[in-house]
Amino acid sequence: MATIKTNVPATWANTSDTNVSIWDRFIAFADSQHERKTMWYFLALVVQGIFFLPLPAFLMYYYNAPIIVLLITLTCFFTSIIACMGGAGIRSVLLLSAASVLIQVLMTIAVLI
Repeated sequence: MATIKTNVPATWANTSDTNVSIWDRFIAFADSQHERKTMWYFLALVVQGIFFLPLPAFLMYYYNAPIIVLLITLTCFFTSIIACMGGAGIRSVLLLSAASVLIQVLMTIAVLI
């Protein structure tokens, strides 16, 4: 009934691959999140629905943004949501969610500047 294991091998000491790219880290993270795919779907739905869907109305009313802002926002939202509902893999879900957030943030910065 030992609760402290003293003979566990040190996995952090394995430095055989020191050039791990950001893409490889993303793939490893995405593969580890496969069991939480529903959580990522709801997170994308809530974050984009609450923060980014009202954004075109704000930008068009206060900053006279063009109508393309609305088109970009709705395209990003529905692309990631339909991919989640359609059964895309977790890598696609995470990549589309991150890309849509990045696109919308860059679009907002471009309109405000």
